Amino acid sequence: MTKSIRTPKLSLPSRRGFIAGAGAGLAGILASGRAPAFAQGAAPKKLVFAHLNPEPESAAVAFAWMSKEVGKRSKGELEVEFYGSTLLSKELEIMNAVKSGNIAIGNPGGAAATIFPEMGVFLVPYLVRSYDQAYKLFNGKVGDALDQQFQQKYGVKTLCFFDYGFRHFWNTKRPINEPKDLRGMKLRVQLAKVFADTVNGLGANAVPMPWGEVIPAAQNGVIDGADLPIVNILALKAYEVSKYCSMTYHNYGPTVNVINLAVWNGLSKDQQKLLLDLSREAQERIRHDTESVDNFQKAKELLEPKGMVVNEADVPAFRKVAQDKIWPGYQKQFPELWEEIVKTEA
Repeated sequence: MTKSIRTPKLSLPSRRGFIAGAGAGLAGILASGRAPAFAQGAAPKKLVFAHLNPEPESAAVAFAWMSKEVGKRSKGELEVEFYGSTLLSKELEIMNAVKSGNIAIGNPGGAAATIFPEMGVFLVPYLVRSYDQAYKLFNGKVGDALDQQFQQKYGVKTLCFFDYGFRHFWNTKRPINEPKDLRGMKLRVQLAKVFADTVNGLGANAVPMPWGEVIPAAQNGVIDGADLPIVNILALKAYEVSKYCSMTYHNYGPTVNVINLAVWNGLSKDQQKLLLDLSREAQERIRHDTESVDNFQKAKELLEPKGMVVNEADVPAFRKVAQDKIWPGYQKQFPELWEEIVKTEA
């Protein structure tokens, strides 16, 4: 099935200014090709890494692996203490702790556009069309330019961009085959405006709330459902409070793993390169695990034994509604970055 998505605006510089000078960032360091050199017996520098979700979520698995590899490949110079779903329980808490330097590394999970509004444009429904297109953007000049902005505005350094996959609706009422099936449904959305605009624009009623409230809200009938990528429907056990999963591919959901900038600047060049190299390897692992379940046959195989009914939705019909009702405002808001996304081929 073709997967696409289109997105919102922020106060970004012009496209030329946004992209110019970015080549010396993430991509530049990663492309240097020089193997880091580490001394045996150096006193370890400890870095605490907080992550929202536990294993077997794809990112939790990859980042747990990465954290162990840091210690091995640095010969003990660096020690990363990884906490998946145990140190801090909320996206905003994790990111506030990273920005303040109370912990070294973390990510906002699915709330990236709430923490970093610059990323909202990528969430516009059906603007990003495929995983290949997304990673060309984030592993290239666009990603480098965002990294520079995050350093300057938020005091954090990008280690890697990643995603949980395209989002699909789950609910207790009925299969969602076409936009009219959303009418009357109360669906939880994340706090960034683009999520509410997506759900309201496609025909349902958006109910913004943090993830920690979602399962009780679904159990008590406060909401009829929500949306998640397949990998997180599994990891977060949404199937325990939902019957239907409809493959709508309506939002591509990128996020970003970051390190406190002062902590980053306190590392040696070899230590920095090691973290970037391993972050790119972790990104590849996450991408494989996420994409391998983001299709109708695999979703049926994994979710139907857990009691869910999985259906393929009329994606072109949803895309048409999004283009007519949601895209115009965001295209005006993000004209330069919108152009960059549209012209980037998968």
